[in-house]
Amino acid sequence: MEVLEKSWSWSFFSNSTLPQSLRYLTDLSITTECVENHNGSFNCECLPGHGWNASTCYHHKPCRDSNFFHSYTCIIFHHPDIGYCQLLPPVPGNLSLHSALPSPGSTLTLTVLLSHEATHLGWYLQPVGSQTSVKLQPGTQVFLGDQKSQSVLTIANVSRDWAGQYVCRFMSRGFQWLLHQVVEVPLQANDVIRHPSQLSISCNAFSGFELRCCIPNTNRTYTASWSPRNLSSTTALSSRTSGTQCLTLVVPRCPENDTKYTCKLQSPGLDPVSISISVSIIRDGDTTCPQDSLGGDWNVTKAGHIAQIPCPLNTVGTVERHCGTKGTWGPINSSCTDERLVTMFHTAQLLLAGQGQPRKKVPKLMTQLRKHVAAVSSPSDLLALLGTVNILAQVVTRARTELPRETLKDFLVATNDLLELDPNSIWAPAQAQVPSVSSAILQAVESLGRSLCSNDHPFSLTLSNVQLQTQLLGPKTPEDYSISFSTHPPLRVQIPHHALAQLDWETGNISITSMVLRKLGHILPRNFGQELEDLLYETPDLVLSNSIKDGNQTVTKGEIIMDFGGTRGTPTCVFWNHNLFQGAGAWSKEGCEARVIDTSSTTRCVCLHLTSFSILMSLHSVPDNPALTLMTQVGLGASILALLLCLGVYRVVWSAVIRNKISYFRHVALLNVVLCLLTADTFFLGESLLSLSPHSPLCLAVTFLCHFFYLATFFWMLAQALILAHQLLFIFHHLSKHRVLPIMFILGYLCPLGFAGATLGLYLPQGQYLQKDQCWLDGKGGARYTFVGPVIIIVGVNGLVLAMAVVKLLRPSLSEGPQTEKRQALLGVIKALLILMPIFGLTWMLGLATLMDGGNEVPHYLFTVLNTSQVREALHKRLCCILPAASTVSLATNDMSELESSK
Repeated sequence: MEVLEKSWSWSFFSNSTLPQSLRYLTDLSITTECVENHNGSFNCECLPGHGWNASTCYHHKPCRDSNFFHSYTCIIFHHPDIGYCQLLPPVPGNLSLHSALPSPGSTLTLTVLLSHEATHLGWYLQPVGSQTSVKLQPGTQVFLGDQKSQSVLTIANVSRDWAGQYVCRFMSRGFQWLLHQVVEVPLQANDVIRHPSQLSISCNAFSGFELRCCIPNTNRTYTASWSPRNLSSTTALSSRTSGTQCLTLVVPRCPENDTKYTCKLQSPGLDPVSISISVSIIRDGDTTCPQDSLGGDWNVTKAGHIAQIPCPLNTVGTVERHCGTKGTWGPINSSCTDERLVTMFHTAQLLLAGQGQPRKKVPKLMTQLRKHVAAVSSPSDLLALLGTVNILAQVVTRARTELPRETLKDFLVATNDLLELDPNSIWAPAQAQVPSVSSAILQAVESLGRSLCSNDHPFSLTLSNVQLQTQLLGPKTPEDYSISFSTHPPLRVQIPHHALAQLDWETGNISITSMVLRKLGHILPRNFGQELEDLLYETPDLVLSNSIKDGNQTVTKGEIIMDFGGTRGTPTCVFWNHNLFQGAGAWSKEGCEARVIDTSSTTRCVCLHLTSFSILMSLHSVPDNPALTLMTQVGLGASILALLLCLGVYRVVWSAVIRNKISYFRHVALLNVVLCLLTADTFFLGESLLSLSPHSPLCLAVTFLCHFFYLATFFWMLAQALILAHQLLFIFHHLSKHRVLPIMFILGYLCPLGFAGATLGLYLPQGQYLQKDQCWLDGKGGARYTFVGPVIIIVGVNGLVLAMAVVKLLRPSLSEGPQTEKRQALLGVIKALLILMPIFGLTWMLGLATLMDGGNEVPHYLFTVLNTSQVREALHKRLCCILPAASTVSLATNDMSELESSK
């Protein structure tokens, strides 16, 4: 029946011409009001107590799209399709709030008890001051629990962002139902913004000042007041900027003393919220910082106080500067951040918490992200924008959201522009505040890069700092995955078919994403894992990220082959480990291996996991030269033979060379040097030839024995040097065998045994005793320095003794003429250098050059040649001693021989 706007009397219904059903009509109610539009359609809205059934709502559009709360009370009909609203049954549910006024930081719980079966149940929030509503979904703060007869919404760590009108919408008994509940969250002190935080003024140049406290918009009514108010005036709590209300205190006269002004905010039924601002008076004689215009207008400030000025227009935060105790200004600390970046970051935070649908919100935020990169002009701006990126990556990962091609493109363009920002003025200060910021952006790029919708593969994008290539492979793909990037130097990625065949192929297809980031290596912190040597590396220019996605699962293990062109020096294949250095990340070579291929300037990296890779080229690397290795092995072999020959010679000529106690002590020391050096060289050469695994017990034993016997060699050299020093300093003092020999053996064996044992006990439990790739002491934790330290000290002492011997040789002799004296002195110096340098181990000083300048191969060759020939020099000296012509040349010079024969 169509009802027109007119009035009827009861006599109208008694008319005999009306249908029988209308003659006995006793009541009439209107359920629907329809208004004709200009296009001939009708907007039909239900009157109170009535509603559209679910079927009618499903087949018609709502009249208004601005707010979903009204979307099903008014719908559009087209003639002749006209419907009407039905009488609503009793509400099949009840919404209750567990706490009438939840305090900030507490947990908010809303429960709907249902009396009938319900479907399509959802929770929504219309925040304070907003005209739109957001759907609540599970997040870091939102938790949803549904049972047969009830639905529970739980929000953890409530703040003012969760105040507003909550709506539970569901379908039951053929109708849509909306249950409302207003939630108020009282303000806390940290919600109140004060400006300035403190102030120092001079009454001599006083012109009045203003204090201001501001609060965000809230659904509760607050009254504000300042105290003390004498000789001052206040303005009403009024809106200053969008979303805030401020109360300003104007003080026209200078206070007599230091004063603390308090802004008090009061709401009925709640405890007051108060914040204070201290005002200090600058008196004559006080130390102050002068007025300054650096970075803003800084007024005269009392020493020890912090001055504050407002941020520029359209930015939020503070600009502070500390006045030192001596009246000097400190650096400017600014947290001013572009309002658009702050708003975007806050929206992303709420999205992660559970406000909004990622599928709809993430593309919008990505579009804003691309536009707002241009607004980054400070480290604070960069941190806010990167914080948004990291949160969006978490949202996409948690919700398993797939990104459309345009959304991913927006993100990559934004990333490309981020990498163009100045690394010194923007990236470095930001990283000083948050060390993990660059590692976090790399992790976000990895996460978002592999989130492309499966329907949008393949996809490629080439920008100045970002290159992306994706492919979608099926289980019957016969060939390897192989792509190349037109970068400089070139890169190539390959995943063998046998590695792809090991995947689960849950959905029948897998997506592979490879991305190259330029300039990111210069932004990442220069951190290196323990398995990398203490060497200097060139900053990698290119970072290669690879990922495989099998359905919703990200594959982390698998063989991948990468060819890096343009390499030089000693390249090392590395990946970025986000877990090292307390989340700041570091380069690590675990699970990666560098291989040589035909092209000399190309390095092939074979890794067993998928992440972000690069190549490190050492600036000062230990030369890995086959010729040097062969020279070492041949030299060690020759030294071992010479040492064995020396032992044989000693057996033959021992009684001939032992002429007195001094020569006895000297030759005992030399004999033990030979024995220790022979043993150490044998173990060292054996390890080199057998290529022992660093994880084998035999490698541990070899390292300990080499450490001990090489140290013993040097300590016996020290004993020999001390004997010579004694003879140079105490010419007429006699030495006793019973006292000297025990001291020599304690010095030669117990001291090095103590060093070697302590090193083993201290560093082995910490995993810092052995190197990762060879059987020798690790240099990361300090184990290597228990060998280097004593050697440097001993070589230094031996050098002093050598200098003493040279001075002794250059001393003039009364029995010879001037020319003969000079010639004999020069000859003695040459003999002393040739004999004492190898015997006292001074050639080992070249080892320091190899440590300090590992990139130069010259010290390595000199060190190898001189030290492997050290034994042969000593042996030559021993053989010369048995010849009659050499009987006058003992350890150093003729003077020493005469000194010994007199004993």
